[in-house]
Amino acid sequence: MKNTSYKIMALVLVLSGSFYSCKDLTVLNQNPNGINPETANPNLVMSTVLTETGKSFVNLGYQDIAGVMQHTQKDGWSGGHNTYEWGGSQSWASYYDILRNNQYVYNRSVALNLELHQGIALVTKSMMFGLITDLWGDAPYTAALKGAEGGATNTFPAYDTQETIYTGILADLETANNLLSKASYPSTPGAADVFYQGNASKWRKLANSLALRYYMRISSKKPDVAKAGIEKILANATQYPIITAMADDAAMPFAGNSDSDSWPSNAVYDASASNYRRIKMAATFVNKLLELKDPRIGIWANKVQIPLVVDANLPKGTDRIEGGKRYLSPDKVVGRDVNTHPEYVGLPTGIIGGASYNLSPTAEQGANNPHVSWVNDIYRQAKGPLLKSRMMSAAEVRFILAEAALKGWAVGGTAKAHYEAGVKASLDTWGVGGTYASYIANPGVAFDGTLSQIIEQKWISSWTAAQEAWFDYRRTGFPVLTAGPAAIRKVLPVRFYYMLDERNLNKVNTEAAMNKLETTTYSEADGKNSPWSKPWVVQGTGKPW
Repeated sequence: MKNTSYKIMALVLVLSGSFYSCKDLTVLNQNPNGINPETANPNLVMSTVLTETGKSFVNLGYQDIAGVMQHTQKDGWSGGHNTYEWGGSQSWASYYDILRNNQYVYNRSVALNLELHQGIALVTKSMMFGLITDLWGDAPYTAALKGAEGGATNTFPAYDTQETIYTGILADLETANNLLSKASYPSTPGAADVFYQGNASKWRKLANSLALRYYMRISSKKPDVAKAGIEKILANATQYPIITAMADDAAMPFAGNSDSDSWPSNAVYDASASNYRRIKMAATFVNKLLELKDPRIGIWANKVQIPLVVDANLPKGTDRIEGGKRYLSPDKVVGRDVNTHPEYVGLPTGIIGGASYNLSPTAEQGANNPHVSWVNDIYRQAKGPLLKSRMMSAAEVRFILAEAALKGWAVGGTAKAHYEAGVKASLDTWGVGGTYASYIANPGVAFDGTLSQIIEQKWISSWTAAQEAWFDYRRTGFPVLTAGPAAIRKVLPVRFYYMLDERNLNKVNTEAAMNKLETTTYSEADGKNSPWSKPWVVQGTGKPW
């Protein structure tokens, strides 16, 4: 994929003009139906920026990172999902595309003195740069988005350190909090704001909640900074409101009008439903949900279509389907890994021959294996009340505060109270809040005062937003996860490769960034630029392995 992170900004599909016209052809190159980017309303671009941001998050958290964090596994074309066979295929080009358009929104908002729009743009910038540095490590930041200014330093920008990027993100979020604190604004984005419809108070809560996320992200490297930052926010709810209610979650719904604005595994615009058919619930996740008697399993997973029943009383050679069940005599399953749970069966992590698991009648990739749980039928749909890109939630905020309280930081309330509020918020989100009283009393769910339990529930609640669970796993080692037998390393990865285009086009700066990565036993032939080489945020922490 072409690396576009340094190119001159073009407002694709929204704006048109004569950026590159020769002077004597200016009139010919003007589009009479186009919009001049020098005078355009930033609302025209904001909606695209926000929808593309939302899609970026869900495409990580419901796709391959859901495989890494073992929410799901694929039974066909599964290398990138199940076994981390990435080969440098990930690119940040689309993220920088979003950031360039977002910079346009910000610049026009400054020119028009639209402080609400400025605040929204800074929050969006923070989310996207946060995603880039979380996924890759060092990256172009202070010198990025300046391609239009020309010159080698802008066309091939230096990489900033992760520490610098996180520091800049936190500074931008502080500025955004102030910009979003006004009682009223002369103009709002309205429907162009697909997250909050121009509600400044909700954007302000998102800004401060993201600050909590990034302070906790650096807590192992800069504990004093993280502690002071989180305590400052919690000490003044008026000055620093945060997300504490589901109604304030940053959760973008899908319009469902075309494949481009629909849920990523939908079968509405994909007649073969190929992506949906390949995704199966992961055994790691299913087994934990069953162990905890978690009511969310029925929202996220389908029951197996045909349960397996192995019965020693059956005659040798028995293999028949009767009454919706498949009955087998013991000799038919000798040497086979068979799961006979009557309702939910997950696909084990990183196995060889996943398409034939649990006596599937066909080993065809992506075929209809009736003996493994598929993801719920709602994920076939193009849109729906639960089909949202979940970028920040009340549940996540509560789990962050539970972890902070467990560290002894002054956040108001106990670790137990915040943990239980996080569990309740997630149950409410998925429509099973009425089960809270019984669920919170279950063994393994009732608070035991450990970080592992807080992060485990945070991992569960991150369904369809697994990238955040990955970043938590990287800094804490929880939940304890094991790579499968087909995985290309014995442990889970901690970052993405720097892509080939970047290594070719911006060679000097990319190599400088690669040299700051810490090689590990698992980096192996990849060397510095390995998903198993540690970026700054976990260097020296001994985590996650």
